[in-house]
Amino acid sequence: MLALVDEAVAAGARLEVVCERLGLSERTIQRWRLPETAEDRRCGPHTTPANKLTPGERERILSVANSEEFRDLSPKQIVPALADRGLYVASESSFYRVLSEAKQLAHRGRARAPVPRPKAEHTASAPNQVWTWDITYLRGPVKGTFLYLYLVVDVYSRRVMGWAVHEEELAAHAAVLIQRTWEEAGRPEGLVLHSDNGGPMKGATMLATLQWLGVAASFSRPRVSDDNAFSEALFRTLKYRPSFPDRPFAGVADASLWVQRFVAWYNGVHRHSAIRFVTPDERHFGREHQVLAYRHEVYRRAQRRRPGRWSRSTRDWTPAGPVRLNPSPNPTPAVHAEMQIG
Repeated sequence: MLALVDEAVAAGARLEVVCERLGLSERTIQRWRLPETAEDRRCGPHTTPANKLTPGERERILSVANSEEFRDLSPKQIVPALADRGLYVASESSFYRVLSEAKQLAHRGRARAPVPRPKAEHTASAPNQVWTWDITYLRGPVKGTFLYLYLVVDVYSRRVMGWAVHEEELAAHAAVLIQRTWEEAGRPEGLVLHSDNGGPMKGATMLATLQWLGVAASFSRPRVSDDNAFSEALFRTLKYRPSFPDRPFAGVADASLWVQRFVAWYNGVHRHSAIRFVTPDERHFGREHQVLAYRHEVYRRAQRRRPGRWSRSTRDWTPAGPVRLNPSPNPTPAVHAEMQIG
């Protein structure tokens, strides 16, 4: 880990940024750099706690937990059952701690143990490599009814690639939208399409269409709300636009007209903060280098005119670089270069 930190710093990244990405503190890095002979001056317990479990109490906890009556129950079930008999052996936390130290804190019972689901991680270094899509509600013409906005966004450029408004959520509608959007984008190869776990996302028609198009399906973890953050952020931008109507939409045609105007503004006018304040269209179609180079020259001219107002270099106007969907807090060496500062 320390070699990874040194490599990232040598490549130009600030130590505080590297530590933030790795989930470490700068003090931890400093402590790792101390020689092995250095004294560890961190404070710890100098005396044995007065309420520490005795060896006999620990043995009794293990004996109770492994008994035929309780071996299939968790400590949360064991402790109340003992209390109903007027017995107190130890608290639930003590049961868990002793079982853990004895390497016996495993799944108890015949039910299948929970299976950890890894986070879907993808890196986009160019347009049309990773897309995300989702569905959001729009108020319909009748109180209590809704229209549904299907929307596809490119992770690299943040560009809205396709959208549709329907009166219901159906996998068939999603399949038609994805196929049309894929064709309009030039039928990109190796495309990953990320979404949450809703019915339209995992419907048979939708999955069959993705397989036929050669698009890899990617899904959020069950019951995790932030694995599809790009689409969620776009929906927030959409619904907090000053022009978003306070009244319900009169129908699909009315909603479609408003979304069409929003997409034109978002793709061609909106300067996105996460991509150096260029528009999604400028980044998607390769015009960001020219735009950012011009801004850099503007700042350089301003610095030459009044150098006393600039204590450091000018603002960073280099392109934003690759974009990672659901990045891990502990990046591997293969992707550590993405932490470099432009």
